Amino acid sequence: MFKGSIVAIVTPFKNGMVDEKKLRDLIDFQIENGTSGIVPCGTTGESATLSFLEHDKVIEITIDQVKKRVPVIAGTGSNSTEEAITLTKHAAESGADASLQVSPYYNRPTQRGLYEHFKAIAEAVDIPIILYNIASRTGVNIEPETIARLAGDCKNIVGVKEASGSLDQMSRIKQLCPPSFCLISGDDSLTLPVLSIGGTGIISVVANIAPKDVAEMVLEFEKGNLKKAKELHFKLLPLIKTCFLETNPIPVKTAMGMMGLCEPDLRLPMCSMSPENLEKLKKALKDYGLLK
Repeated sequence: MFKGSIVAIVTPFKNGMVDEKKLRDLIDFQIENGTSGIVPCGTTGESATLSFLEHDKVIEITIDQVKKRVPVIAGTGSNSTEEAITLTKHAAESGADASLQVSPYYNRPTQRGLYEHFKAIAEAVDIPIILYNIASRTGVNIEPETIARLAGDCKNIVGVKEASGSLDQMSRIKQLCPPSFCLISGDDSLTLPVLSIGGTGIISVVANIAPKDVAEMVLEFEKGNLKKAKELHFKLLPLIKTCFLETNPIPVKTAMGMMGLCEPDLRLPMCSMSPENLEKLKKALKDYGLLK
């Protein structure tokens, strides 16, 4: 179920509010272009600045619009275990196919604390759970041994979105976890290397603006056409790098505004790009053929 190009979809805003119509349009745009799954309320969806009501609503809208065409993996993590359980129960009751659980941020738990946190969430719901390891944002790494222990002890912890940037760590996860455990890239630039060590796909930022090429790259690799997959990897690479000139989702949402996909509105403390980086982004979009 959890493979291919899965988009970490932006949350479109208009006049300070969630733009429901545009979110529905973006979901259809993704599915029409080969995207294999939708992640609402992730990092790219600015979950940190959504109210609880908005968080629940974005997930509900996504589930309703997707209509079971692809899996919906709802971002319902928190640095409070009780809060994460509440959000995840709501997503499960609303019909989400799975939950994406970021490691607790700011409070920096020990490996034992991480284990107990994820285990408590897994025991509270029946839907599959994908761990989300991104120490650059959370301040703590989920060690491969902890991931393997969770995979062994919790039947519904079925994969990890790995954004550590370490292929060594990802290789250890593949070694230690059951063969069925999904290793999903959390870095667009590492998708192809992660696939080569047994990864199943990518939870992608750049798929917000180039969904067809990201989906095709994973598909060509799965078909054994490494030459074509490499061509798409190197085609995407400059665009990917530009989408991380500033903190995600600032560049990708700005790009979407320029492309007419949605308003480029961000919520503070996310702010507009610097003029210098904005020019670099425009050039990258033009070079890729996304802007005239």
